[in-house]
Amino acid sequence: MSEPEEDLQEESTEEKKKKKKKRETRSVKKKREKRDQENQQQVEEEEAEQSECVVLRGIFKLGKKSHDVLLTPTRLTWTPITPETPTGEACVLQPGLVLLEDVYAVKVKRRRAVGKESGGPVLGVALFCSKRNGRRLEEETLHLHNASSEHTHTWYNKLKELLIGFSRPRYVKVFINPSSHRKESVHIYREHVAPLFKMADVRTDITVTERKGSSLSVMKECKLDEFDGVVCVGGDGSVAELCHAMVLRAQLDAGSPEKPVKQVLPLGIIPAGSTDVVSCSVHGVRDPVTAALHIILGHKQQVDMCSFTSLGQLVCFGFSAMFGFGGRSLARAERKKWMPSGRRREYALLKTLARLRPEDCQLSFLPAKTSNKNLIEHLDQDQGPDSEGEESWTTNQGLYISIGIMSIPCLSPHVPQGLAPNSRVSNGSASLIAVGNTSRSEFVKHLKRYNSSSGQFSFSFVETHDVSAVRIRPRSKIGWSEEESEEEGDSRTSPIIQSEGAAFPWNIDGELVEIANEVLIRVHPQLITLYGEEVDEAESTVSCSCI
Repeated sequence: MSEPEEDLQEESTEEKKKKKKKRETRSVKKKREKRDQENQQQVEEEEAEQSECVVLRGIFKLGKKSHDVLLTPTRLTWTPITPETPTGEACVLQPGLVLLEDVYAVKVKRRRAVGKESGGPVLGVALFCSKRNGRRLEEETLHLHNASSEHTHTWYNKLKELLIGFSRPRYVKVFINPSSHRKESVHIYREHVAPLFKMADVRTDITVTERKGSSLSVMKECKLDEFDGVVCVGGDGSVAELCHAMVLRAQLDAGSPEKPVKQVLPLGIIPAGSTDVVSCSVHGVRDPVTAALHIILGHKQQVDMCSFTSLGQLVCFGFSAMFGFGGRSLARAERKKWMPSGRRREYALLKTLARLRPEDCQLSFLPAKTSNKNLIEHLDQDQGPDSEGEESWTTNQGLYISIGIMSIPCLSPHVPQGLAPNSRVSNGSASLIAVGNTSRSEFVKHLKRYNSSSGQFSFSFVETHDVSAVRIRPRSKIGWSEEESEEEGDSRTSPIIQSEGAAFPWNIDGELVEIANEVLIRVHPQLITLYGEEVDEAESTVSCSCI
């Protein structure tokens, strides 16, 4: 080997050693930083414990080891009791911690003989808690063992007293739609939700809806002041119908039939539909246990809603609407209800793509105000677009393949980032997504990008706006019913708002609504309260492969 080669080899070895040393240094530094963070967190927790008064202190067994357990008004901590080592140094062990805001039930544990439902010697206290696992809330049980009946009941009574201090529902009105999706809603409630409500001592009054509009009829006559909340077990259609009924009831109670009134009673959603976009937008996951725990623990989120009116007549309140492609694909799916739900959706999507045609309409929108505070202050405004003297409406005329208006992100397992990823559930505005006339291939590219993280709005034919109101005025003389009757020979259906003009299909919260005239959509900030929290992305569990 020549001298230059030897020098290069030595330099290469030296570089490797230096790189290895740097990696080791970085690794040691990261470990030290992590250890410092853990120590700092432990110090902060200890300071928080010391700043709070200790309500109770006692000895319990967790597993097979005895622990020193401390109870404060907000948390319960436990530290293993360990003997000193032969050198006289005590082992330093990490204490356990559970926040009382995550505890939804406490019970006395007893040993009972087979067949007996009561009595038996006391074993200790069991705390039933909620544990986060990503977007999900899961059940977890903490067992504190102590054979002293007096000691156990002292802790049990104090824990019950502290839990009562949290603002949580104790009596709820439950609506179950037995026809939702695969007709699994009754089973979902009985298997996953009812046991949790019983464990948390949440009383229920259950109504199983028999037909469309049942919840509206019940809400008009129901004594709502008896309840702490309302629960809906169903899909997006059931949720939208119940939200509509709750806002109408608030208007009725306030004596304000013209202007929307905020419903103070919170609504909990147990997902039992095919997409459950409203539930996913406040839970982040389609999981009945997560939804039930949000209700039990009293997690609340203010949510914006939209009103849909035509010719001065209220059509409904809702969260989202699609005109054009979204309305036509839903209309086709509704006419094939004999198909399985998944196949029906794919058929309707492909059929609508095959017969893709734009809508000739006039699109007007009122840009959202920059200040959310101003929007909330004007919650009760419900003026028509022509009467907005100080506001500047933007009007466009042309051909649009699809127009979407969404006051929530519309998250779902199919579209984890949401149909309106820039929208928030309570920012006082809606996302307007207008897709202009383009080729089928370009439109399919736009649709496919909803499954990716971004890029669906980067096309030249797509425009998005944050709006507080939208008005859509169709200009075509041929409506959906005439077109479909020519195509498939179906009989004409009556539009919800009668007119001499043609009827056009709208997809409002997953429900088909046919309207023949212009539609005014207005955003009403924080009109309703839902049990849950604001999330940015839904858990993805399924994918659509039809396009």
